[in-house]
Amino acid sequence: MGQGSLVAKSVNGVDGLWVGFTIDKDGYWLKADRSRFDQPAGSTWLIWLLTAGFLSLDGAAWIAGLINQPLKNLAFAAKRVRTGDFEASVLDETVSTHEIRAVNVGFNRMTQKLAKIEQDRAVMLAGISHDLRTPLARLRLEAELSVDNLEARENMVSDIVQLDAIIGKFLDYARPSQSPLAAVSLNDAVESAVAKLRKRSDIQFRVALQDGLRVQADEVELQRVIGNLLENAARYGKSVESGVAMVDISARQQNKKVLLRIRDHGLGVPPEQIKELTTPFFRGEAARTASNSTGLGLAIVEQTVSRMGGSFDLSNANSGGLCANILLLSANGSASNE
Repeated sequence: MGQGSLVAKSVNGVDGLWVGFTIDKDGYWLKADRSRFDQPAGSTWLIWLLTAGFLSLDGAAWIAGLINQPLKNLAFAAKRVRTGDFEASVLDETVSTHEIRAVNVGFNRMTQKLAKIEQDRAVMLAGISHDLRTPLARLRLEAELSVDNLEARENMVSDIVQLDAIIGKFLDYARPSQSPLAAVSLNDAVESAVAKLRKRSDIQFRVALQDGLRVQADEVELQRVIGNLLENAARYGKSVESGVAMVDISARQQNKKVLLRIRDHGLGVPPEQIKELTTPFFRGEAARTASNSTGLGLAIVEQTVSRMGGSFDLSNANSGGLCANILLLSANGSASNE
């Protein structure tokens, strides 16, 4: 109101909110209604501010939920795609947000493309299997019937069997389908896998399993996983002194999961190579000298365990040797940790 303006609470003994100002050298006083600035009016403004703040926070929470839920759906779908389940990974293409709708459409098209690639690969590998194994079977039959030299015949048959086994490894790794899971006795699966190798003189077992362990798995796939790990231990876990692979097999319940551990007492693996052991076609120093090694055994194990909803990792044991750890979902209900 310009220079010389005053504010007072009392003028000539009259209380109020007084504002003094000058117009053309004449002085004036203006009295305002003080009740407009007392506590009741301030409380009203406070209530309005709190209400506006609450509505703002509620709106922000609603917008955050609108954004976070599609992101959660995307993360879940990506996890299913990683395990090879393409059919359960379809996202909603009718959402109202343009950006999220574009992401969902792109993700669905990518998933469809990956599913088509997996299907084409399965058909191709099935054809390769048929086209290669049929002449291999004929070659083996002809070698056994027409080659007179016993040693040469045995070597030829051994090579053909090895080729057939390598083809089988390729097909195991490339298997795209996901078998339905069921409650499987881990104790029976281990015993079945061990029984197939007990007659071999180059491997011995020490088995310590908690009684009554059951896991969510495919029975055939689980036995293949255990068999691959035992074969790997027999091949690369032999003691330098005795030439025999001593393999420890243990399993126990861990809350809602079961930990299966298979450990040999060999030389172990250089620490820098452990993470690469599950890489397809990677072979460590010991495996490079073996002509029948494809570098797919541990990659098959990791892929199969992942398809069954579990996890797989490798580590060197403190006292020597390689340790394979498999964590699977328990089918024993809510068993406690022991």
